[in-house]
Amino acid sequence: METKLTRIAQIAKQRPKEVFTSLYHLLNENLLTQCHRELKGNKAAGIDHITKEEYEQNLAGNIANLVNRLKNHSYKPQPVRRTYIPKGNGKEVRPLGIPSYEDKIVQMGLNKILQAIYETEFMEFSYGFRPNRSCHDALRELNRIIHTGKINYIVDADIRKFFDTVDHEWMIKFLKLRIADPNINRLITKFMKSGCMEEGQLIPTDVGTPQGSIVSPTLGNIYLHYVLDLWFVKVVKKRCKGQAEIVRYADDSVFCFQYKEDAEWFYKELIQRLEKFKLKVAEEKTKIIIFGKYAEERCKAAGLNKPETFDFLGFTHYCGRSVNGKFRLMRKTSKKKFKAKVQEFKQWIKASRNLKISEIFRATSSKLIGHYQYYGITDNMRMLSKFLYNIQKLLYKWLNRRSQRKSFSLDKFNLYLKINPLPKPRIYASMHYVGASSVK
Repeated sequence: METKLTRIAQIAKQRPKEVFTSLYHLLNENLLTQCHRELKGNKAAGIDHITKEEYEQNLAGNIANLVNRLKNHSYKPQPVRRTYIPKGNGKEVRPLGIPSYEDKIVQMGLNKILQAIYETEFMEFSYGFRPNRSCHDALRELNRIIHTGKINYIVDADIRKFFDTVDHEWMIKFLKLRIADPNINRLITKFMKSGCMEEGQLIPTDVGTPQGSIVSPTLGNIYLHYVLDLWFVKVVKKRCKGQAEIVRYADDSVFCFQYKEDAEWFYKELIQRLEKFKLKVAEEKTKIIIFGKYAEERCKAAGLNKPETFDFLGFTHYCGRSVNGKFRLMRKTSKKKFKAKVQEFKQWIKASRNLKISEIFRATSSKLIGHYQYYGITDNMRMLSKFLYNIQKLLYKWLNRRSQRKSFSLDKFNLYLKINPLPKPRIYASMHYVGASSVK
């Protein structure tokens, strides 16, 4: 099966205008069994309450039955089970869609087919939810563009509720440019319109990609490939008088320009371009700022105190200086993300404070390491240390609420930390551009 998918990827790369007419047969026993093996077994169950362990008890029979229903077109995706999880502030909640287990298997198989076709077509500046690409890679590319290019202005753009507003008709039109297999397109339509179940009530989904779906990120990338990426390369870059660049991670994008008039023209055109495909810019989150090597001088000339900052992928980007006094793009955890992560831990420790202290510290260590692995990038050590400090404060506070009597005095708590230390902050990912000056 891997050989077949590799062959499809080769054809897609060698013949960019190739339209695939026969793909549905790839959703066979071999591929779907492989997908079952790859799915994690500790995830929440959908509306059918079937887990991976239960499905595996009669795996051969279940997969054979699933393939048979796919072949005779009687397979129908179940609505996703909608639940709500708290946001980082502890006050608001966000919806989470949980597909049934069998639907996850089919979605993963479908996703493998789509990736085989589109991975060779997607642009190099697209990083979100793609194999062997990460948020850190996107940050490094943005670093390279600003350090080596002639960038003076940033358009920090945000698409309002992108995954909830993807238009189904346009989605299928885009897919048909490479996929002429009606069965594949029909299956994707079924997933997009499968609806969601909330408190026993079926809620139809006439727009948007499937909530919580494995295939949803790839569909989103396909949609933005045609709406945004190709348009930027074929129209925007050719229209601009100076340098114009883009770095995109899913629906989060940063646009870089040499000239102000190009940035302003682009922003107006972006609004119209997105509206054509039933999308909208979140204007309150979108801005044009002076940024880059000469931002300080330009700001002074414009009567501004200092260059503005922008947020991308959880980091605030700002203009800084190396130890040699040269310009350098710097980053730190954004205030919004920092506050959300602290609040998220607060909600967890509040609910888990009655566990054994050893279990609490073990889980806390795991959470800290996960935080460091993402936010542990060049220039962000201070924010990592601040995060650890806040976590220790919350531990002390909530461990002292395990009973009416205080469990810890501050001295005892510090002694316990000394004997059972939490992981110290460290930098996991370097953002240094090779040509940039080193820093302490």
